[in-house]
Amino acid sequence: MLRHLLLLLTLTTPLVAQENLFRQVPKPTHKNDKSEVQVDAMFSMAAPTGYLPVRVTVVNQRASDIELSFAASSTSGGYDDDSRVNSDFEIATTKESSSTHDLLVPLTTVLENARHGNGSLVNLSMSGSFGRNSGGVSSNYADGVAAVMMSEKLHTPNASILDSELGKSISGYGSPSFAGRFDPAIMPEDWRAYSGYDAFLMTDEDWALVAPGARNAMLQWCRLGGKLAIYKINGSTSFKTLGIEGEATGDQMDFGYGQVELQPIPNTLSLDPASTVASYRGKLSAPLLNRSIRDDYSGRWPLHSSFGRQKFAYGIFVVVLIAFGILVGPVNLFVFAKSGMRHKLFITTPIISIGTCAVLILLILLKDGIGGRGERIALIEVRPDAGENNAYVMQEQVSRTGVLLGASFDIGESAAITPVPISPSPWTRLPSGSGGGGMRYTMNHRDGKLAVTGDWFQSRSEQGQLVRAVVPTRGRIELKSQGGTPVLLSTYEFPVASLYYADASGGYWVARDLKPGTNTSCTSISQTEYNQAITDQVARLGNRHGQLLAKAAKRSDHYVAIAAEAPAIETFDSINWSATSSIITGPVLR
Repeated sequence: MLRHLLLLLTLTTPLVAQENLFRQVPKPTHKNDKSEVQVDAMFSMAAPTGYLPVRVTVVNQRASDIELSFAASSTSGGYDDDSRVNSDFEIATTKESSSTHDLLVPLTTVLENARHGNGSLVNLSMSGSFGRNSGGVSSNYADGVAAVMMSEKLHTPNASILDSELGKSISGYGSPSFAGRFDPAIMPEDWRAYSGYDAFLMTDEDWALVAPGARNAMLQWCRLGGKLAIYKINGSTSFKTLGIEGEATGDQMDFGYGQVELQPIPNTLSLDPASTVASYRGKLSAPLLNRSIRDDYSGRWPLHSSFGRQKFAYGIFVVVLIAFGILVGPVNLFVFAKSGMRHKLFITTPIISIGTCAVLILLILLKDGIGGRGERIALIEVRPDAGENNAYVMQEQVSRTGVLLGASFDIGESAAITPVPISPSPWTRLPSGSGGGGMRYTMNHRDGKLAVTGDWFQSRSEQGQLVRAVVPTRGRIELKSQGGTPVLLSTYEFPVASLYYADASGGYWVARDLKPGTNTSCTSISQTEYNQAITDQVARLGNRHGQLLAKAAKRSDHYVAIAAEAPAIETFDSINWSATSSIITGPVLR
């Protein structure tokens, strides 16, 4: 009973850094029944892509088990060309108990231009044993400014002046916010909760409040290109005292494809508004994620270019339709159902129509086939050091479909999938400049998998997606020689076609055809040859991923490997992924 009272006290005390969506108090079933549900968004602003973490706290003091159903909908403004993502969740709690449940609500990807602003709206509704209720949270980001979250300790003294500073240089967006807020003591333990944001800002005291599981999730997000800025209240704070391992240059540490940095801050915790806003505009350690999704794939996308274009066969269908018009018109009237036999029109017209439809379907099947064809390329950071043993995957993929007999698929990994607008063509279903294209998606977490359906893949369409994932792996590249020509051992389960290695002393090397479990000697190359090899790989990727690779390739004692048989993040199995290429980076282990 004491535990229930303490939980009730927590529920009735506002959690400042959380955004309360709703609180539902059902009609009591007995005099001591204090049952209720509180639903809070763990971040005060939804990201422009990715997920919104939501915490559901249930107190069930009834004499029976209860079941609650939640339906979530995310849209980017309510216009006809906006996209929408739907999801649902089920929560069951036993009688006379209390429980907390963290939900990951999938978000639509904001692709609108300036006339719409750059925000999203998330609505969550509840039904079930405790009745019905609903609530929502919205966001409004300025285009070209990072999606930033700040801890409550930094947000309270700085939010207003930062918003004002941002407003001086932004017009046509209403009232955009520089940053949302969060409580470091209540943070999600899944990297996907952070996946839509560009940067998280907090103090070293805030970092101490973050639970170990949430710290790990934030660092995983950082590996994929995020920026973590920690402001030092304690002058002796260092990466070591924060428990963040890696090679730092002063107060900056490249962390996978992202960055962790330490910054000084006065005792007042006041940030300089002009420099702070300026530093989060345009580009951080990586190009801004949402702008990259909107722009990188809609112009010259290297993967789309290599995939090739296919002309839309208008001519043959025009011929069929003209033939249909002749048959159903004059031939039908003057031959099949000529004067005196007009009643036959009720028979001949449907037969001609059905026959024409059958011919069209047959032509489509013969020309486009069933299923589809696609190509994929992945940029992967593999971290076997410090006991991490994870691969951080950013996979670009494009496909062209024929006739599809279904649209559902599951993703087994800890992954996030996002549709990307591509250059317009008769095949394109989400072209650049179309907002969200009116697309409808469904994403549900079921039994450790992400169940996906909707408009991700449509018949006779060209579509592209960005898939990001964190995958456990034991693969690594080990240095077996103690001096002289490097000898490398690959423990990957697939062959590596080429590997470029920048050693710790400034030398550059290449190894070819690395077989799993076999020692391979390197060959010395010049820095110019090394740089050209990296440039060639950068040119195969979208803009953001290319810049991340170019930066990662400058690290010493690290490698860049190219493989054609590495496992990909599997999505829609009706697509024949005819080419899958991986560019793998990481440290060489001794």
